[in-house]
Amino acid sequence: MTSSPQKVHEFHSATSLKPLLGFWRKRVAPACNYMAEMLKTFEAQMAQIPALSGDIEDSRVLEQHSQLVNPLMAVVFPSSTWESEIAGAVTPLENRPFFYTPNFKRILMNEEGLLRGTFKQPEQDVDRFRRLRAFWFILDKIYGIGQGRSTPVIKTVSDPSTGVDRFYRILPDWQFLEVETQGEPQPLSPEDRLRILDNIDNPDMLARLIAPQQFTFRGFIVIRAVDVTESEVFLDLEKDLIDQASIFCSAGMKRLQGRLQTLLGRPELRAGMGALQGDQVWVISDEEHSEVNCIFKNSKHIPLSELKGSIWLRAVAKGQMIVIPDLSQENELCRSEREVLNAGMRSFLIAPLFYQGNIIGTFYIMSPKPNDFTAMDTMLIQPIVPLFSVALKRGMDDIHNEVQAIIKEKCTALHSSVEWRFTRAAFSHLERLHQGKPSELEPIVFKNVIPLFGQADIRGSSEARSKSIQADLTEQLKLAEDVMRWVGQVKSWPLIQQYQHRIQNRIDGLAKGMQSGAEAEIGNFLRQEVEPTFEELMRLGPRVVQAIEKYHRATDPVRGIVYKQRKAYESSVALLNDRLSAYLDHEEAEAQREFPHYFEKHKTDGVDYVIYLGASMREDGHFNSFHLQNLVLWQLLLACGMAWHTENVKAQMSVPLETCHLILYNIAPISIRFRYDEKRFDVDGAYDVRQEIIKSRLDKAMVKGGKERLTQPGRISIVYSQSQEAEVMHRHIKYLQAKNYLLRDIESVELEDLPSVRGLKALRIGVNLEAQALAQRVERVALG
Repeated sequence: MTSSPQKVHEFHSATSLKPLLGFWRKRVAPACNYMAEMLKTFEAQMAQIPALSGDIEDSRVLEQHSQLVNPLMAVVFPSSTWESEIAGAVTPLENRPFFYTPNFKRILMNEEGLLRGTFKQPEQDVDRFRRLRAFWFILDKIYGIGQGRSTPVIKTVSDPSTGVDRFYRILPDWQFLEVETQGEPQPLSPEDRLRILDNIDNPDMLARLIAPQQFTFRGFIVIRAVDVTESEVFLDLEKDLIDQASIFCSAGMKRLQGRLQTLLGRPELRAGMGALQGDQVWVISDEEHSEVNCIFKNSKHIPLSELKGSIWLRAVAKGQMIVIPDLSQENELCRSEREVLNAGMRSFLIAPLFYQGNIIGTFYIMSPKPNDFTAMDTMLIQPIVPLFSVALKRGMDDIHNEVQAIIKEKCTALHSSVEWRFTRAAFSHLERLHQGKPSELEPIVFKNVIPLFGQADIRGSSEARSKSIQADLTEQLKLAEDVMRWVGQVKSWPLIQQYQHRIQNRIDGLAKGMQSGAEAEIGNFLRQEVEPTFEELMRLGPRVVQAIEKYHRATDPVRGIVYKQRKAYESSVALLNDRLSAYLDHEEAEAQREFPHYFEKHKTDGVDYVIYLGASMREDGHFNSFHLQNLVLWQLLLACGMAWHTENVKAQMSVPLETCHLILYNIAPISIRFRYDEKRFDVDGAYDVRQEIIKSRLDKAMVKGGKERLTQPGRISIVYSQSQEAEVMHRHIKYLQAKNYLLRDIESVELEDLPSVRGLKALRIGVNLEAQALAQRVERVALG
């Protein structure tokens, strides 16, 4: 190999031992007389070898005179680290090795004697940094500008013995390099120096300010390499697993597997993950999958029951990393274990994956060699296990978000108690699509559930609303009549007389009661016929103007109608509804914590709710009569609280309102089905429709043999059909009477037959609205 002064990029360079001799003179010889004598010997010998004294044109000269060169180089490559260090001397800028340790040659050099491997950074970046270092060296040595900083360079080199990639940090040492100028260096003005500092990382700009052809680099560069495989693999894994890289596709898993092979130094290792999802385990391995980054699509779905007693669940049960020395020596292998054993895998390292304290899956590495994993391997793997946990959780979150999108599209919002069933249906739907089968969401039916229904209805709300509208319309008509009356005193126009007649007819009609369509008809009459005349009529004098202004002041600026009595009524209804609804929400939240159940609330003139509960609605299937009776008693307590709130809020209402309280108790189980088209639950089957009919008619139900409505203000009406239902309710009522929540005025009544429903009975009882114990309970619930 020749190494004469030549141009590399813009620069000239030459290999020389001159800087090394200068180092001996300045740093080594002054240290002791022995070293000074050695230097004299070296200088005398080199004077006799012209090929070593100047620029070294052929590196073979160094080998020929190794008896002289080796001691000279000993201050750079000490014998104490000669066998262990990865270090070498290379030609300036060209980086051709000419003196090196055994490890440098074994790891970093190819058969042609050149450096091998690739840089982790893009090649253009490496080239740029080489140029920058040369410019920085010139700026420092010639111009006294020492602002440049070297960027660490990482080189990827395959291990000669295993073929697995290793990472090395390359550390160049330029102290045995000198820069010489051809003639006087180009001077730099203050402006040039500022531009250099502003562009210290721009080699093209530096080349315009500094003439590189003026400079020659003479000497050699020392390169030392440090194995940083562990830290680099950790960084790469962190990028893959944390920075949203695509790891659940074929390329992603193979990339992860390659990094683990690099970390542990074994190319034959295989890796995988298992995600726990309900009653399945989703196994992600390096098998060929799609390039879509989806844990669901690119995993093998295995029933959890098939893995019972397996090595993977053993790690889950222990909650810590385990090593299986030889799978062939394990007893009673499950199917998945037999499959990997038949594929040639013998030893395993398995780590359970946790997220926020909850087990979410496993991560494992397999080897075809028995007893291949040691304690050192577990130490290397342990720090990256949390990264796999985060990545697996993110992948599961992505598929859960997809499932939620399906549920939202097909079902809108769902109650939390049944979301599990829809999630299971959505996963089954995706599973069928995954298998290439046509699919829709399966029917969602809950069988043998107990329905509980309750209501707090505002008594006479329709009549009160009608009266408020009637009063506002009457006032507005009378104001319009006043306008026409004042006009009639000024002008005897027959059309005005007709308007007076028509207005009076409507006032008289309202006095007899609100007829269907009267509100719309009167509103249209006033807006379209009466009010358009006001602009013309205002020309008839101040009395008419005052009457019209009074009309406008009385009307609501937004609605354009008189809105006084109706506003008072509607604000009272809203106040009461909000109070009852908020109280129901507090009560329901507490009941939901005690035993999860399906719950729906509706708010109109009052509030009503429906509860469904049963074993089929629980993911764990857990349900017994205790939970049912606890909720039935809760219904009575809830009704007491609602009656108390109604009484308590009356003073704040513009229009005093009363509520009637109703509970339908029916222990006969029904089935409910989710209607995808209507996005709601409904009873399933003709017989179960009876429950819906009863619910819809009860607030109008009459006591048999009279004209009395079942529901009465301040009282709770409990409707039932079977004697055992009455017995249960009597027991609950006696308890609440003992607590002083209920009055001792219980009634038993029969109800008039409803369409398609006969034989209903009811209990009625008053709420003790003055009971201190009841007030304390209601306030405690409000505080949560």
